[in-house]
Amino acid sequence: MENTNGARMREVVGDMWVYEGRKNFFLLITTNGYVKKDGTGVMGRGCALEAAERYPDLPRYLGLSIKRRGNVVSLLQPGLYSFPVKHKWDEAADIKLIKQSVVKLKEMAEKHPERRYVLPRPGCGNGRLRYEDVRPLLKTLPDNVLVITK
Repeated sequence: MENTNGARMREVVGDMWVYEGRKNFFLLITTNGYVKKDGTGVMGRGCALEAAERYPDLPRYLGLSIKRRGNVVSLLQPGLYSFPVKHKWDEAADIKLIKQSVVKLKEMAEKHPERRYVLPRPGCGNGRLRYEDVRPLLKTLPDNVLVITK
């Protein structure tokens, strides 16, 4: 998919976790904006659950980030960013929120072309959207963004 400056986001089949810990690679974890009474963010399914299992403090960092910045793309810890796709954990993904997250990711990726950002299909799976419907939203992302299409 070509964006306005001729670069293309890359679609990759595979497991996003193979990029974990690689120099200049940053993983984006699809998240929701719900914070529980204990201050932790809900990370109960999909890649959010996988991330929480790998990094047990991540739900706390997500909760703090949502309280401080709102439900926006944010660095949670070195190498891991949130990528909001939902407002509440039990809702379907929100196309408008995904668009906002894509805009922020595009800004980051263009500002840091030396980095590689790894994004699972946002809003698909537990978000209940079809990749065919989400894919056009990703067309503006530059070629240093890898979208895992499994």
